Amino acid sequence: MSDIFGLLYSDSYDLLYDEKDYGGECDLLERIFREYAEKPITSILDLGCGTGNYALCLAQRGYEVCGVDLSESMLEVARKKIQNSSTSINFFHSDIASIHLDRHFDAAIMMFDVLGYLHTNEQITKTLKNISTHLNAGSLLIFDVWYGPAVLSQKPQEKCRVIHSGKDTVIRVTRPELDTFHQYCDVRFSLYRVCDGEPVVETNEVHRMRFFFALELSLALEFTGFEVVRIGQFPDFERDPTETSWNIVVVARKK
Repeated sequence: MSDIFGLLYSDSYDLLYDEKDYGGECDLLERIFREYAEKPITSILDLGCGTGNYALCLAQRGYEVCGVDLSESMLEVARKKIQNSSTSINFFHSDIASIHLDRHFDAAIMMFDVLGYLHTNEQITKTLKNISTHLNAGSLLIFDVWYGPAVLSQKPQEKCRVIHSGKDTVIRVTRPELDTFHQYCDVRFSLYRVCDGEPVVETNEVHRMRFFFALELSLALEFTGFEVVRIGQFPDFERDPTETSWNIVVVARKK
């Protein structure tokens, strides 16, 4: 596979997902904190933080947030966002499976299908074990993933999106290839950026996304020192997942 979240994709990321309701999703996180945390949440570890949209939103609400991402290009965008803000967020360039911050947090989050970028059981268990070392007993782990029954029922589709921003036009073509045996989908992105009077800039990335089933998630979490406290639709968390629920959110607590 090609490298992912390169410079052009990272610079275009927030445009590509400009309709994503980060504020509403942080409302959901705070609702989960209130309902399932054993003590008040004050510190959050944001794993796979990307361009920092969740981290910034949560920090503006008064939480202490540390962000971790493997893409330096994405982190550069995140750091620029906080330069002119009153918030202070520590961002770390690292693999979430191996980072060691030598401290504990009240909660850890992996939002926007971060766990799906881990393709083997070994990668998943190693990462979950490492997350556990950064949490106190009773702390929460919250993440969302693609839900297997919905992926198999609905099947990923080819898509094309065109976004205009000032003199720039960003075009993204998405071509998925589903592997049901290995439980992943190779999402092939062709990204074109057109600026008035300038040559077209193009990049191609392949994002391999694993999808999951409820019982395998429960088994992996139990094996790595967590207990599942809730699996719900995302973002309709109060509803149980169905074959139409492309994304689910999982809430686990460290034992």
